[in-house]
Amino acid sequence: KLAMEFPSEDIFLVTASPVIKAVTNFKQVSKALEEFDVEEQPSSLLEKRYPNIKVIHSGVKQLKSVEHKIFTEDGKEYVYEKLCLCAGARPKLIFEGNPYVLGIRDTDSAQAFQKNLAQAARIVVVGNGGIALELVYEIQGCEVIWAIKDKAIGNTFFDAGAAEFLIPKLTAEKQETPIECKRTKYTMEGSEEKDRPIAASDKLGSALGPDWHEGLDLKGTKEFSHKVHIEILCEVKKIHLQQEFIQLQRTSLTFPKEEKNVEPDEVLWPVYVELTNGKIYGCDFIVSATGVVPNVKPFLDGNNFALGEDGGLKVDKHMHTSVPDIYAAGDICTASWEPSPVWHQMRLWTQARQMGWYAAKCMAADTLGEFIDLDFSFELFAHVTKFFNYKVVVLGKYNAQGLGLDHELMLRCTKGQEYVKVVMQNGRMMGAVLIGETDLEETFENLILNQMDLSTYGEDFLNPDIDIEDYFD
Repeated sequence: KLAMEFPSEDIFLVTASPVIKAVTNFKQVSKALEEFDVEEQPSSLLEKRYPNIKVIHSGVKQLKSVEHKIFTEDGKEYVYEKLCLCAGARPKLIFEGNPYVLGIRDTDSAQAFQKNLAQAARIVVVGNGGIALELVYEIQGCEVIWAIKDKAIGNTFFDAGAAEFLIPKLTAEKQETPIECKRTKYTMEGSEEKDRPIAASDKLGSALGPDWHEGLDLKGTKEFSHKVHIEILCEVKKIHLQQEFIQLQRTSLTFPKEEKNVEPDEVLWPVYVELTNGKIYGCDFIVSATGVVPNVKPFLDGNNFALGEDGGLKVDKHMHTSVPDIYAAGDICTASWEPSPVWHQMRLWTQARQMGWYAAKCMAADTLGEFIDLDFSFELFAHVTKFFNYKVVVLGKYNAQGLGLDHELMLRCTKGQEYVKVVMQNGRMMGAVLIGETDLEETFENLILNQMDLSTYGEDFLNPDIDIEDYFD
């Protein structure tokens, strides 16, 4: 975007990764919903397309904002007029520095994960967000103990009702022919040759896009399909290596077949996970899929950045940080303007793309002395993804975020086919979750945006025999 706006200016892209992420097959599904693929491409392609872009392959060692300089790991320094920080976020590991704990957030860690899984008979997955959900569903031939701190799975995206709707898919045998997926194939050039250590999570890669698990053969050593046991309302209390566990003289458990019948485990595992509910399970390794923290550390020293509560760089509605001539976009930043009543920030690919595009527009406008309004993409929270092979659309305050008790829910559910939940406040639609091929996203998006009073329709509103689209076309 910047390269197009300023063809005669030099634009530097500083990145520690050997490849860049490109958005391809972009499709505007509706006014607010976007679908796209994320592809890794060599940076030379970008330089070829825009001659004024120079890609610098190095991490940032230090930022001196007063001098308008950045210093890279390879010992060079660069002077900037305007700087946009898009360093993303890093995985929030449950335990730093443990070789058996693998954080999944980027291409490299997904590959390391695949290598370990090939030899694994049992793993423990900790976390309840998007990556944990996809992971648990995709893994075959390996016992999975899934520890979540909530009552129900996927609380970032769903309520307990949606979780109940999805659970049968976890226990069902998977189809032999997976539904074709046109998104990303993740490859890092030359990374297959180097044998990576189990947890190389200190090195930052690029964030995973949607469908990162496609093209990875997520199969363990056992010859069965799904075997998932969920431990709810618990967190990891401690991790014991094999020797420590033997000295503890405690009992670990076998994979639960029926809840009542929990037996001590005879197998010796490389590592043991002690949960806060008192249970101990042995496993080959642990996947920490417990979310991310903004990657601000390289930039804080000596600079006076205002930080949000979540640790991100605070940005105003024109993506300025609190430091002159420095902007931020994506996972590293915290939106600090007064948001629209039906938008909230969430560290997702869709928002990172929108923020990056908008930040470039703001940088251009500031340079040219122009004023621009807040981008439309911040009017309504809208995200489309896939879980357990169902299409999932979340709109607005889909989990009644920030609405307190002053709201009501309307539900429609056809087992194995669709789940529709609408969040209403004072007769107006504030959010929705759509699972399955409902074809309601555009209608609901319009109803949330125009805040039409729907109270006259009552329960009829979700009656499957009534075509809602006809009502509101």
